[in-house]
Amino acid sequence: MSGLSPNASSPPFSSPPGRDERKTAGPGATCPAPGLQRQVLNRQVLQRQPDGSVKITGFDLASQILRGRNLKQAGFNADMVARLPQKNTSILFKDGEDHRRQRSAVARFFAPAVVAGRYRSLMSDLSLRLVQKLVADKRATLDDMSLDLSVAVAAEITGLTESLLPGIGHRLSRFFTNEIPAKANWWDILVFVLTSQVNLFLVYFLDVRPAMKARKRAPREDLLSHLVAQKWSVIDILTECITYSTAGMSTTREFIILAAWHLLEREDLRRRFLDADEAGRHALLEEILRLEPAVGTLLRRATQKVTLDNDGIREEIAAGTLLEIDVREVNADPKTAGRCPYHIDPGRAQGRPPAHMSFGDGPHKCPGAAVAIQETAIFLDHLLRVPNLRLARAPGVSWNKTTAGYVLRGAIITAE
Repeated sequence: MSGLSPNASSPPFSSPPGRDERKTAGPGATCPAPGLQRQVLNRQVLQRQPDGSVKITGFDLASQILRGRNLKQAGFNADMVARLPQKNTSILFKDGEDHRRQRSAVARFFAPAVVAGRYRSLMSDLSLRLVQKLVADKRATLDDMSLDLSVAVAAEITGLTESLLPGIGHRLSRFFTNEIPAKANWWDILVFVLTSQVNLFLVYFLDVRPAMKARKRAPREDLLSHLVAQKWSVIDILTECITYSTAGMSTTREFIILAAWHLLEREDLRRRFLDADEAGRHALLEEILRLEPAVGTLLRRATQKVTLDNDGIREEIAAGTLLEIDVREVNADPKTAGRCPYHIDPGRAQGRPPAHMSFGDGPHKCPGAAVAIQETAIFLDHLLRVPNLRLARAPGVSWNKTTAGYVLRGAIITAE
């Protein structure tokens, strides 16, 4: 694949109608013919499961749940976290006024204007160095490049910049890859617990503890300095730093690989991305993220009886009910996505970012959304301008049980 001039004229955008363009899903979902539109629009978007839980695949219902009251976080091992001896629970697991107050206190680290100003040069410099190394070596593993970038950016925002040993990214990633097997016996559980404790020990002593000492001496404008100033306990600071760092690192890393995969295999998308202004690049990335969200499931539990409006039908949800929001299907809801929901259409929202739940919605909407999109856009803008860039090997796809998100490994790119 030859290099592209940013001023080169873009070929007309084209994609076969009816095609399922997802990289992380098998064949089967196609764009419906006009005569089938009513059937698709009337699909069952609230499904009551035999175990008493409720599955949601409609955009409007998902929005009601994520923005509603009397619902609490039930994903990301929330039940296990609730049993930990913490004074200050992580923001991910708080609700109501406590959540609003804590969210407001850290909003300044993630505001779009702050991200665009404070972290842009860091993202650009890191991306340039990674691309220069690729050109020198003529070959690189894309998931290693995205890990180096996402870890460095997440560490700068959280304040974990004083590690005693390199490898913080691999230490943090173990929190996502260390999972209890589906049919676990007592030995599997013991190994899981011991491994988790070793991971915590290493991250604390090699990464969090030295950073805390540095921030006490010289505070900076980052999350860790804020937590130290608020006199949070060591265990609370450790939990919050791991929460923000792993969330920012893991999902952004996977999305960078996924977006690069699409753009490297589609010349029309690649040219459109390189020829666009920043808003256009972001819109294209948002559309790819709509199609293939990095987190596939969001869970909430009703703390009291909840009433949902299912297109004019009242749906009563009993207290204690687990609600599972299928983000992939919510993002493909024809009522918001339009026809061909499994098809990449950069103009789908007519100049506006496409409606999707890939960053969640409501009070718990991902605070790092602006970080992830800008970081991905800057890196790919550097990468895709490399002459003779080629995807030599597509990544293998596996799945993370905690987030129901894709894990992409082994993507090889060359520049020869």
